[in-house]
Amino acid sequence: MDIIKEIHAIKKAKNAVILAHYYQDSDIQDVADYIGDSLGLAQQAEKTDAAMIVFAGVHFMAETAKLLNPGKKVVIPDMNAGCSLADSCPPDEFRKFKEKHPDYVVISYINCTAEIKAMSDIICTSSNAVKVVNSVSPDKKIIFAPDKNLGAYVIKQTGREMLLWNGTCMVHEIFSLEKITRLKLRHPQAELIAHPECEEHVLKQADFIGSTTALLNYTSSSNKKEFIVATESGIIYQMQKKNPDKVFIPAPPNNNCACNDCPHMKLNTLEKLYACMMNELPEIIIPEHIALYAVKPLKRMLEISAAP
Repeated sequence: MDIIKEIHAIKKAKNAVILAHYYQDSDIQDVADYIGDSLGLAQQAEKTDAAMIVFAGVHFMAETAKLLNPGKKVVIPDMNAGCSLADSCPPDEFRKFKEKHPDYVVISYINCTAEIKAMSDIICTSSNAVKVVNSVSPDKKIIFAPDKNLGAYVIKQTGREMLLWNGTCMVHEIFSLEKITRLKLRHPQAELIAHPECEEHVLKQADFIGSTTALLNYTSSSNKKEFIVATESGIIYQMQKKNPDKVFIPAPPNNNCACNDCPHMKLNTLEKLYACMMNELPEIIIPEHIALYAVKPLKRMLEISAAP
């Protein structure tokens, strides 16, 4: 069976759209209708006219698509494709935390569960976090959750004081500055580019800091020929496609495993993608009482992002 041909046939027959994150395996990126970061995927999900959304990403991303399209079927190749950052913010604990600070505006990074979104005032992504924080009146206090590294970066960019939830991404917190330093000695012309979810000691050494899409765009616009990439390594596939004459080196983790690959993202495979399209399962279902509140901060984010 030509699985790629079959996927395209099912997509046409079922009026489906495949949305894939940059961190997916290259073969999934190649069959997707749209590839992007969390903001771009949310924007695409909001405006699609497809009957079924096939989300090749992790669970919170598929939830976002469902929140924005409550009347559409949303399926994901592997329901176990979770997120360590989302897991670091349990809803019951966050509710208690929020209750201690009732006068705070809650801005939550999109890498969180629908339950956390339902307790938030505005959602943000790494692409628009600074813009979202700046949209809040200076006299308002802010809780920023769940990523403390992104929150600390935004504090530096905006000058705002924020109360940070103590959460992190398992991929972005394991880069070894010592190994990166040795790598830069071997590649003196290479620039270090980093996602703001990385720890501060890595960001301090970075030549450019940005969201997944910003990193991709930077490598295309820069006249540099070599880059050390401190984010999930799946993005390197698109960087190489757009810049075949340039060299991209994954930033090394502080151990010997391939920990700059997100194990959750990599649970999705082409075979699972085919099966979920055929069977229309696993399907994302969000309880109505959660969806009612969770969609409001998402739409607020999209409004802020669209504003000049």
